[in-house]
Amino acid sequence: MVKRIKLRTLFIGGLFLLFFIVIISRLFWYQIWNQDFWLDLAQSTWSTEQEIPAKRGTIFDKNGEVLAMDAPAYNVVLNPKVIQTLRTNEKLAEKHIDVERLIVEKLHAVLGKPESDLYDLARKKRDNGEYHIYREVRKEGWGIDQEPYDELNDFLIDLKDKANTNDVGLYLLKDSKRFYAKNDLAAHVLGYINKENKPVGGIESQFNSLLEGKPGSIQYDKDRQGTKLPSASEVYTPAQDGKNLYLTIDSTIQQYIQEAIKGVYERYSPYSITVLAADPKTGDILGMANLPTFDPNEYWESADDLRNFYNPAIMSTYEPGSTFKIVTLAASVQEGVFDPNEYYQSGSIVAGGRRIRDHNHVGWGTISYLEGLKRSSNVAFVKLGFEKLREDQFKSYIDNFGFGEKTGIELPGENAGKIHFQYPADIAAATYGHGQLTVTPIQQIMAVSAVANGGKLMVPHIVKKVEDSQTGDVQVREPEVVREVLKPDIAKQVSEYLEQVVADQQIGTGKAAYIEGYRVAGKTGTALKVNETGEYDSTRAVVSFIGYAPVEDPRIAVLVVVDDPKDYYEGGGFVAPGIFKEIVSKSLRYMGVPTSHNSSEEGDKSDAQSVTLATTPNVQGLKPDAAKQKLAEKGIVFETVGKGNEVKRQYPEPGTKLAVGQRVYLLTQDPSQLALPNLTGKSLRDVMELASLLQWEVNAEGEGYVTEYAISTKNNTKVVYVKLKPKIP
Repeated sequence: MVKRIKLRTLFIGGLFLLFFIVIISRLFWYQIWNQDFWLDLAQSTWSTEQEIPAKRGTIFDKNGEVLAMDAPAYNVVLNPKVIQTLRTNEKLAEKHIDVERLIVEKLHAVLGKPESDLYDLARKKRDNGEYHIYREVRKEGWGIDQEPYDELNDFLIDLKDKANTNDVGLYLLKDSKRFYAKNDLAAHVLGYINKENKPVGGIESQFNSLLEGKPGSIQYDKDRQGTKLPSASEVYTPAQDGKNLYLTIDSTIQQYIQEAIKGVYERYSPYSITVLAADPKTGDILGMANLPTFDPNEYWESADDLRNFYNPAIMSTYEPGSTFKIVTLAASVQEGVFDPNEYYQSGSIVAGGRRIRDHNHVGWGTISYLEGLKRSSNVAFVKLGFEKLREDQFKSYIDNFGFGEKTGIELPGENAGKIHFQYPADIAAATYGHGQLTVTPIQQIMAVSAVANGGKLMVPHIVKKVEDSQTGDVQVREPEVVREVLKPDIAKQVSEYLEQVVADQQIGTGKAAYIEGYRVAGKTGTALKVNETGEYDSTRAVVSFIGYAPVEDPRIAVLVVVDDPKDYYEGGGFVAPGIFKEIVSKSLRYMGVPTSHNSSEEGDKSDAQSVTLATTPNVQGLKPDAAKQKLAEKGIVFETVGKGNEVKRQYPEPGTKLAVGQRVYLLTQDPSQLALPNLTGKSLRDVMELASLLQWEVNAEGEGYVTEYAISTKNNTKVVYVKLKPKIP
């Protein structure tokens, strides 16, 4: 008996010992051996982390006007569980209040979403048969603006009051969305942010890594209800906001472009219109516009036609036609084979085994090469490029001017164009912009800018500077020279020849681009389109004009490309240069560019007689940009003095009659705070007016325009000594 009791005791004790060993082993496993795993698991139940979104960077134009920014928005969300609970509420049924129906009808009226889709959302169940508690009203109710929010919020307050509850299953959650301040202005440059908050096209896509920033976070301990524990510590990582971008685009010039092409697009119904404006000295793109286009704020409204989102300025390739003759002309002048007074037989020529004709088929008899340029004679350029320069030399200039390779502009999807010469006939056709040669608009504007600026091919830029809004650091993109393609004196000669294409109002093909008071250089182009059989279609063409002004000091170069307009002959001879004229004439005045001093003998006489142009409007109290636009619209040349944000004074006074070439000066600061601006090139009248305005005394020597000046102080009076000559050297 005693033995059995001992055995039982030992057995039970052994079991207890075994259990104890197992428990100790498990504790060792959990607490020591696998401590990190279980600690992480435990922390995940009481610790929470919330993301702090970063603010996307703002995109400005070159003058600091907002083009794209983050703005407040709201998202519409439904709670089917709450809505269906209220739907079966007897008290609400007795009052004939159907919360579901009221919500669906209101959302349909405000957002335009089909009622059937809204009912589906309001009745959505999980797989287990329970109603959802969170359903987003996509896409119509995502990122809505303030106006629909206000309407829905008023409805929500009223519905809660009727239902006598604080929760009716409809929520308006605050968020932010991308806002494009000027609607479709420069849409293809900017791109857009879609409903999924992803960048699509343009600057938004190309510079997304800079614009999006980096989200931050906050981590803390919580209780079972999700409330932060009072004694809990926080781990806070601040968000890094995106960087701001300042573009080279000038909103005012961009507006001029879009206004100019709108009427032509409606009248001639082309496949597309593209316009590029550039500063030829720096390569900065001042404007870039295409039609058809879209509004980035409502991009989905244009989704039925993909052309709306396509950017032909950098993506499209086309045979340039006669605008490419500028390259042939430049090469011929630099290689010494272009003699403007040499004669040739126009009409037709056999080159590369093919007969090539002038655009009027019969020619103009025996004419000079200069007349051939003015009339845009194909024969003249075949003789220059094919017979005199020959393939290797001609091809080297095509390469040097940047054709056949990407320009490197900071936009996605750039095309390199194509140069593919297989036969001698290809070389001959290329001399006048046809055949196995296709280019992009951005290549063309940069090539012609090289002629305008004295021979330097520039890298085009669309972004001027990048600003870190948190640190204030600014990175400025400086002008970049690719290579010198022409000698300065040669470039000047080419410009003077191209000026005659516009200035000759009898035979110049570019005469419709002539701007009174300014020297304009340019060239028209008409390239027949190829049909389905591979043959040129005489009824369809790409018509264009490219040019720059003023010739003596180019400030703007503009390319206009109209693809397949109705009545293409008129489109080439009038519409394209007409668009150019409207854009450039407004832009030159907006930029305060004085009229050309030697534009014509008649112009000099007009200046001497002080012919009245306009009466100065009152722009005092306006912001500088608004004042500039008001003066530019009246064709008044102006100059801003100071860095203030409001026009304090103007000279001459409002209501003053202006003479030809007379400027209006806008002071944005008190005269005593202002330094004397650069006077080189100004007339004596300008110097006297400016000095009087800034309270300086003038001591002048000579007549004409300022070539040099010096400043001094005499008896506590500020004095400027100026030397003038009849013309600027």
